[in-house]
Amino acid sequence: MIQLENVTHAYDGRVVLNDVSATLAERRIGLIGANGSGKSTLARTLNGLVVPDSGRVLVDGADTREDVRTIRRRVGFVFSNADTQIIMPTVAEDVAIGLRGNGLNREETADLVDAILRRHGLAAHRDHPAHLLSGGQKQMLALASVLVTEPEVLVCDEPTTLLDLRNVGIVTETLRALEQQVILLTHHLDTLVGFDRVLVMDDGRIVFDGEPKAAISHYVDLIGARP
Repeated sequence: MIQLENVTHAYDGRVVLNDVSATLAERRIGLIGANGSGKSTLARTLNGLVVPDSGRVLVDGADTREDVRTIRRRVGFVFSNADTQIIMPTVAEDVAIGLRGNGLNREETADLVDAILRRHGLAAHRDHPAHLLSGGQKQMLALASVLVTEPEVLVCDEPTTLLDLRNVGIVTETLRALEQQVILLTHHLDTLVGFDRVLVMDDGRIVFDGEPKAAISHYVDLIGARP
């Protein structure tokens, strides 16, 4: 369970999170809001990528200020642009790097890498240059590279933004099938159908918190009311 307690954060004097409190316990949680609403910064506080100026974020009771290494093992993070996450030359190497330091031998690591590549449709590309994959394949590689470490929570910051409709569907269905808790930031509102809960952010605050249909309606009205 993730708890945010009076979380406030600013960049260069501009407040982007303003006294945000929430308990995130449901299996599928959506987070929506206009660009600049603070949702990406909020997402980054959940595994210590951003440490709030005041307030605190707790993951199963552990504070992101004090135990970030443990928290990042529990909370995986997927960015909107997979190119920012892919750091190794080949597909298999990029997945395997997340297993370094886990005490596995070479054979055990290879078995885990092969299993996750099969699961996410990348087995045929095992030894291919990672940067030559298609956009959809790169996003699946980014997911696989996080999931191979077996986090308990997966935070996804607009993972379908750069994808075509077919790959939006593939990524969405992959996320729906995961055992992990998923916290999904998205502008593709239809991907939130069936979620347990959706938070709407505006001006650094959570302005609505409820089931998907009502939350999406609130968000659409909010955007429509602007000049």
